[in-house]
Amino acid sequence: MKIYRVQAIIERDMRKFFRSPALMMTSMVFPLMQLIVLGYAFGGKIKNVNLALVDEDRAAESRVVRERLNAIVEGPQTFRVSPYSNLPDAMTDLRAGFVKAILDIPQDFSERVLRNEKPRLAFIEDNTDNFTASGILERVQEIQTSLNGPEMPALQPGQSLASNMTTMLSPERLPGKIEIQTVEVYPYIEYIKYLLAGSISISIFVVAMIGGGIVFIDDKARGLHEGYLATPLSKADLVLGLVSSGALKGLMAGLTITLIGGLIAGIERLWDPVRLVYLVIVLAVTALAMISFMFLLMVRVSDPLVPRAIFGVLNTLLYFPSGAIYPTEGFPVWLRWISVIDPFTYAVHALKNLLLKNTGFEGIYRDVGILFGFAVVLIGGCILLFKRQI
Repeated sequence: MKIYRVQAIIERDMRKFFRSPALMMTSMVFPLMQLIVLGYAFGGKIKNVNLALVDEDRAAESRVVRERLNAIVEGPQTFRVSPYSNLPDAMTDLRAGFVKAILDIPQDFSERVLRNEKPRLAFIEDNTDNFTASGILERVQEIQTSLNGPEMPALQPGQSLASNMTTMLSPERLPGKIEIQTVEVYPYIEYIKYLLAGSISISIFVVAMIGGGIVFIDDKARGLHEGYLATPLSKADLVLGLVSSGALKGLMAGLTITLIGGLIAGIERLWDPVRLVYLVIVLAVTALAMISFMFLLMVRVSDPLVPRAIFGVLNTLLYFPSGAIYPTEGFPVWLRWISVIDPFTYAVHALKNLLLKNTGFEGIYRDVGILFGFAVVLIGGCILLFKRQI
């Protein structure tokens, strides 16, 4: 064994390492990125969630409730209050995922408070997301505690409601106990069902990383793309063909995980034909968006080490901020912005609506539109940036 020969091999490998800045940056940045993203993606305080308020009473005591709600909006900012004129409209938006909970003030609320006849507020929660629902309920219970005081005597025979209101103003007379009646819209949701949407999305993303990353770079290195372009095929033909092929593979992988994972998790009515059609639509646009995203990242890359180096970073940076494991309402502001531009976020939201709530088209149309627009823009970028190597 000759030391100088070993030194020559070491020198060659070090030169190769320093000539690959992407590999260098990834090896240093990935652990830090993982620390930051994972550190802030779990256990944060729920903020700025949409709470629907249906005030059917519109009297003195309900105004007090609204004031306490506004204090939460201005203070801890756990939720934003969206007024609704009736309960059915609020329920429609709750099932579609536009609001996370409903606080319903019944029509006779103020009268029951003054009569001390068990006044109730109805709290209707989307229990498919227990983290968010629990955060909102905690604040509503704080309002309940602040409103309640020692019990007030019920109206005596011959005593008018007006006279009882007068006695209520004295320090020793406070409104009756207010109860919160909690209503869960859906049956109990196990955490494995909550995780299913993220598992389906990550399966599609893995196919995109392999097909749009490793295979794409390897085919380019072997000159396969140049062979295609030697035929009458144009750049647009080649890009659209590769993207479509990758999207089909992603759809197959996503549908397989959906069916097998759905059976394991115990998703009810999984074989409903209408639901399956909507699932295929969501999976198809998700696969198209993710493969387009990966192609855009790799369209000018020729180093085969680059896709392998950045996959870990992309996985952490896109999967965890999507709300697949913890609701985005618990993220800090900067992490929420990542979730806004993350295609994972819209795929996970649409899949949760279909698998956990079976909402139908009204629960997915916004996500499908965003994912499709995302894919169209990225495919256009791929066509513009794609160039011949020789």
